[in-house]
Amino acid sequence: MKFEIPEQKKLVYQMTIPIRWGDMDAMNHVNNTTYFRYLETCRIDWMRAAGCMPDPHGSGPVIVNAFCNFYKQLEYPGDVVMKMYVSDPGRTTFESWATLERADQPGVIYAAGGATTIWVDFPKQKATTLPDWMRELVS
Repeated sequence: MKFEIPEQKKLVYQMTIPIRWGDMDAMNHVNNTTYFRYLETCRIDWMRAAGCMPDPHGSGPVIVNAFCNFYKQLEYPGDVVMKMYVSDPGRTTFESWATLERADQPGVIYAAGGATTIWVDFPKQKATTLPDWMRELVS
């Protein structure tokens, strides 16, 4: 199964994360689970910057699926530049996407991933309409 990042998307955030020695596995490259941590870190940092952290007594974002395509092996030492995009807002959901590059090789995509986010009313444990301010951010 392979998912592709759509051409129609909006760049909303960019950050750099150092590759840590402990991110590598026995094969001396970044372990596949670590890519998901990198993607999560970027997504959460963007959400914090956008002011959309979940409110357990109200509403907020929940990831309902996530994926990552691995194109090249990341290895220590180095820095990962992540670019985060959003697209396809629906009534209760939107898509987020990210590319991972090495800082010393700009434009070379090492991995790309994404997630579907649903807006949830936590007390009711049900999906709810995206707030207007969030819809504007992801449109």
